[in-house]
Amino acid sequence: MLEGQALLDKARSLSNRPEDQIARACGYVGPSGRVLKKNFYRALVAAKGYTLPSGGAGGSGASGLSKGRQAEFRTRVHGNGNLLIGQAYTRRMGLEPGQEFRIEIHKETGSIWLLPLDGAGNALP
Repeated sequence: MLEGQALLDKARSLSNRPEDQIARACGYVGPSGRVLKKNFYRALVAAKGYTLPSGGAGGSGASGLSKGRQAEFRTRVHGNGNLLIGQAYTRRMGLEPGQEFRIEIHKETGSIWLLPLDGAGNALP
């Protein structure tokens, strides 16, 4: 991974390329092949002479405590028409695999409701 002036020079020479390609060319790639953008940006900032608070082992912020990936309250309809809400939300709602729901669509509010079903297929109160 390039650092300092070597990083700045290489990044400047590739400035007409996408960010991922620049980071990859500067050596900011993890063992799995994933581009390490955060490390790349931090190295660029450091090469420019700015110091950032040390986040410890991959942490961020002044405290150094990282919460990891945070759920983003957004989704989109996939090309096959499916709408996925994801594990972060089902876990937060306390849902378990195999639970069944009735879907109600409220056109006036534009909302979708999931109504839990009991064992007989009736909506729970």
